[in-house]
Amino acid sequence: MGDSAWWTLAIAAVTGGTAVLASWVTSRGSTRAARIQAEIAAHSQRAERLRESRRTAYLELIEQTHRMGELYWEISAALRLPASDARTATLGELHDREVAEYARIRRCARVVELEGPPSAAAAALSVQKRTGTFYAAVTAELAGDTGRREEFDAAYRPFWAALEAFVDAAREAHQSE
Repeated sequence: MGDSAWWTLAIAAVTGGTAVLASWVTSRGSTRAARIQAEIAAHSQRAERLRESRRTAYLELIEQTHRMGELYWEISAALRLPASDARTATLGELHDREVAEYARIRRCARVVELEGPPSAAAAALSVQKRTGTFYAAVTAELAGDTGRREEFDAAYRPFWAALEAFVDAAREAHQSE
């Protein structure tokens, strides 16, 4: 074999080896890029699911708070009635509804607490806690401690303010995601 044949064979071997090496490097890079792209897509999907679950939790708490507010208006109207057995019976029924609605608002607040973030969770728990004054006033009225209407009516402002603070916290959390 002559020198030129040997050089041709050597160049072909180097070229072939380079091609195999380049192919191997390219396939590793493509595999890595595909893995990274899949991880990014999965992360994006998780973030979107979290965003939607938080949004749903926020909306449910807002809706439940409005249902509680409507019930409180009914209770407030009943508290304005003159003392009678019918008034006491009506307050008893409304109190039972209040307890049931409280269970729903408590569940909504706990879901927000679970979904987060902490600022929205704290605001949700504040809304839940603002129902306590209404409950105490109705319970006292039913126990015969009349004249709690002013206390009941004074609880509206902090209740609605807590809802507004929650909406602000939820909006901020939702926009920062």
